[in-house]
Amino acid sequence: MPPYEIHQTEVEQFARRLFASRPKTFERLAGAYANAGIDKRYSCVPLEWYEQPHGWKDRTEIFVESALDLLAGAAQQAIEDAGLVTADIDGIVTVSSTGLVVPSLDALLMERMPFRRDVHRLPIFGLGCGGGVLGLSRAAALAQAQPGSRWLFLVVELCGITFRGADLSKSNIIATALFGDGAAAAVVQVDTAGKRLASWGEHCWPDSLDVMGWNIEEDGFGVQFSRDIPQLVRSQMREAADRFLEKSSLPFTRLDHFVFHPGGAKVLSALEEAFDIPPPGLELARDVLREYGNMSAATVLFVLERTLAQQPDGVSLMGALGPGFTAGFLVMDDQ
Repeated sequence: MPPYEIHQTEVEQFARRLFASRPKTFERLAGAYANAGIDKRYSCVPLEWYEQPHGWKDRTEIFVESALDLLAGAAQQAIEDAGLVTADIDGIVTVSSTGLVVPSLDALLMERMPFRRDVHRLPIFGLGCGGGVLGLSRAAALAQAQPGSRWLFLVVELCGITFRGADLSKSNIIATALFGDGAAAAVVQVDTAGKRLASWGEHCWPDSLDVMGWNIEEDGFGVQFSRDIPQLVRSQMREAADRFLEKSSLPFTRLDHFVFHPGGAKVLSALEEAFDIPPPGLELARDVLREYGNMSAATVLFVLERTLAQQPDGVSLMGALGPGFTAGFLVMDDQ
């Protein structure tokens, strides 16, 4: 996590002051802060940073410095937890959609950590909140294609520094109630002890490009997401999951656990309804959302970590939604 802990009450007070020119709109949306299911979040910059104007150059400098700090810490911990050293890593898959840099983050990270100079690299941009599941799927496919190889999967999302104070849209107001910063990492390899990433897939709905994504503005990214996402989850995600499970020859009744990206409290409720998840429901996902907010692609890895800590038996379905509008799925089971 980045160093600055920000509580939801602080954010609401800040947003109320910032959006003072749209008092009626803000008051109509202000309930989102209390209803988001979030107590606190973390940021790579202090709260007062958000009150100043920032352009692409400023945002990018902060993104690179903070992302590399977070990735280095997450990568080192994941490698150590796997009983490996940095030189054992054969490939790196890096997911991020909240900043742009060339050379990519993985190349810059190689100057900080002693990776081998022949390590394979795959930087991925644009998967948004779906990047945790979709990126992990890509890492699994690469590991499967090269038996014996060890792949480091990295995710970093600094959602906060995409905030643009001049954007008075409803989406931007809601974004201040939801998003935080964070990073995660995992080691993926073939024929080792532990849970198996058994199958993966995705579904991209037609005519849905405006549901979620970025608008490229002069001073940064402009957030875009539809208020209809919970209803889309409720009405369409189960059908997409059923098609994926059918291709994986896995009946829905075989699923024991669900590891879903907590996009928001309403999204989690919609997921529980769509997948008929009985109480306590997506409890771990709600815990992560409450403690960290929505960290885009990184968030589902936090849920996965807590799920694995409980040493669950059986079959788990991971899921997340991202721009496209796309659902990513991944089945995890016992070997």
